[in-house]
Amino acid sequence: MKPAPFTLHRPTTVAEAAGLLAEHGDEAKPLAGGQSLVPMLALRLTRFEHLVDLNGVAELQSIGTDNGTLRIGAGTRQATVGRDATIAYDTPLLTRATPLIGHFQIRNRGTIGGSLAHADPASEYPAVALALDAELEVTSASGARRVPAADFFTGTWMTVVEPDELLTAILVPQRGDARRGVAIDEVARRHGDFALAGAIAVIDLDDDDRVARAAIAMFGMGSTPLRAPTAEQTLRAYTRAQVDLAAVAQLAVRDTDPPDDVHATGAYRTRACAHLVARVLDRAFEEATSAAR
Repeated sequence: MKPAPFTLHRPTTVAEAAGLLAEHGDEAKPLAGGQSLVPMLALRLTRFEHLVDLNGVAELQSIGTDNGTLRIGAGTRQATVGRDATIAYDTPLLTRATPLIGHFQIRNRGTIGGSLAHADPASEYPAVALALDAELEVTSASGARRVPAADFFTGTWMTVVEPDELLTAILVPQRGDARRGVAIDEVARRHGDFALAGAIAVIDLDDDDRVARAAIAMFGMGSTPLRAPTAEQTLRAYTRAQVDLAAVAQLAVRDTDPPDDVHATGAYRTRACAHLVARVLDRAFEEATSAAR
């Protein structure tokens, strides 16, 4: 199959890209790595009159820190995210999530912003952003706004980004001096496939080895990535020895409603995710406990 005819625009600045989206509205679509959009166009599952190619916009491809925040340009390649030393130190969860995405050819071309904007509920980066309380910067011709990851994803392949906006950066709080442990794991039919179910844990411990902050995120378990606030709350102020991880994991999946499809039933995803949650919590506790005080 070949895509339907379209006009390709190649802006070199965010302002120019935003102007093109404002001019063409919902007839236009930003094109980043193209790892999701191009196949959909080729199969004619979607069609746009105008594609705004962001690959020439250098300001979207930067990584830096500012005032306690790690800023990653939306056009940064997934492979770059996976090997960047600053990200590995401040946000090792992103480093560990990256190899789970597709295959290296996909990661060499795909971008972190493309993955977040595509908002597949079974993909890794949206759940990572949710677990890290990240903010997503969205820009239009009238200016930029920041959206908490918790408010960004509205459904399968749906976000709060309007047709005249583009995702320009991901902003993650730096971990500072926290004794933090992180872990991610997933179940997939084959390595590189979208996850049937996945789980993420972030554990911050105080000087007495008690949980100061806990985040549990799940993917493949609904139409958006999910947090488990009730389960997270049960961990607060307890040590690893005082916590029944299997019970916390059951609490985490209690309110989920994963889909049935040709690959797995919802009941299977629930059982698998409960095991994954317990596993990543255990790993995160172990890493946080061994961190220097």
